[in-house]
Amino acid sequence: MTNEPFLEILRADAPRGAFRSALFDFDGTLSLIREGWQDVMIPYFVEELLQTPEHESAEEIETVVREFVERLTGKQTIYQCFQLQEEVRKRGGAPKEALEYKHTYLARLWERIHGRVEGLKAGAISPETLLLRGSRAFLEALQARGVTLYLASGTDLFYVRDEAEALQIAHFFEPHIYGALDQYRNFSKQMIIERILQENGLRGPELLVVGDGYVEIENAKGVGGFALGVASDEDLPGGLDEWKRNRLISAGADAIVRDFAQTDTLMRYLFPE
Repeated sequence: MTNEPFLEILRADAPRGAFRSALFDFDGTLSLIREGWQDVMIPYFVEELLQTPEHESAEEIETVVREFVERLTGKQTIYQCFQLQEEVRKRGGAPKEALEYKHTYLARLWERIHGRVEGLKAGAISPETLLLRGSRAFLEALQARGVTLYLASGTDLFYVRDEAEALQIAHFFEPHIYGALDQYRNFSKQMIIERILQENGLRGPELLVVGDGYVEIENAKGVGGFALGVASDEDLPGGLDEWKRNRLISAGADAIVRDFAQTDTLMRYLFPE
């Protein structure tokens, strides 16, 4: 099969067609509710570092923060807060607790996105406008083939459940919805992948992992699963995010899509007859 504009095949020999379970990331892969979260986290972290005794210029600090925020994207939010603590120490400051950083960031992010969530719940905003194109059709197509669907996000579990309900897609995944916990050692995407394989007696090629982050793609390849990268431009429907694409390639993605708008063609690729 040749590459289509919406589908970039990186490993033509990757095993397809035997998928029994599929694990999805949430933000940026299905949900657009939190689009722009970096524009909240990065300025907040810069603000904290500019209060340290030995800080650089605001421009230099922003470069440092952007690098580690982007590098740790896909992991639980707490890991970015751990890195912030380390950066505060490097500059002679006394860091706050990582959970304090996390909860302050989440409160600021909520100020940005609460109107989206409330609009969805009130019926004033159509779920389709805050879902990546084709998401619902793709989930329906996988479910129709008997594939068990799982959702795992670095966002806190409460928010993942709430926002999946608001988008009217939670029913595709119940009871298999997972998210970050304040007890961060009790959750990781790798732990969920290992649980899926063990509880269902699956081999790696029977697992499809779909995500826009480095972490889930790397975890999928670590167990021999098929990794479908989603290089979604969250600002431009159908657009390609080159930064995401490059990270997904370096993580080992087998194929990359921009979104799921061409569900029929994507399903023919994933399940060749």
